[in-house]
Amino acid sequence: QVQLVESGGGSVQPGDSLRLSCAASGRTFNTAYMAWFRQAPGKEREFVAGITWSGRRKDYADSVKGRFTISRDNAKSTVFLQMNSLKPEDTAVYYCAEGPFVGGIRTSQYEYWGQGTQVTVSS
Repeated sequence: QVQLVESGGGSVQPGDSLRLSCAASGRTFNTAYMAWFRQAPGKEREFVAGITWSGRRKDYADSVKGRFTISRDNAKSTVFLQMNSLKPEDTAVYYCAEGPFVGGIRTSQYEYWGQGTQVTVSS
């Protein structure tokens, strides 16, 4: 069993930055592909970014490329999402997920999920 706990969400203005964290516990973290998804009201949950256990491969949705950066600290079993130049359309609940498939962009490809953290971007 794996537990994922997100933190770092909040309410910010357009152009601001936020850093989300996801702490994992329960079993070996270092071999898993970790990802961030988000879900806006009335919309499907969508892939945002993912990272391999080594950190050498990082995948991003087109909508966040150049603005968001995913990273991980295996010693602390934590994955991060640095979000810069935030836009109102980034408003959503952000979820951390763990799964065995590198590069997976579908929710069905992930076994474990956190409870989510709200990010609101508004002027």
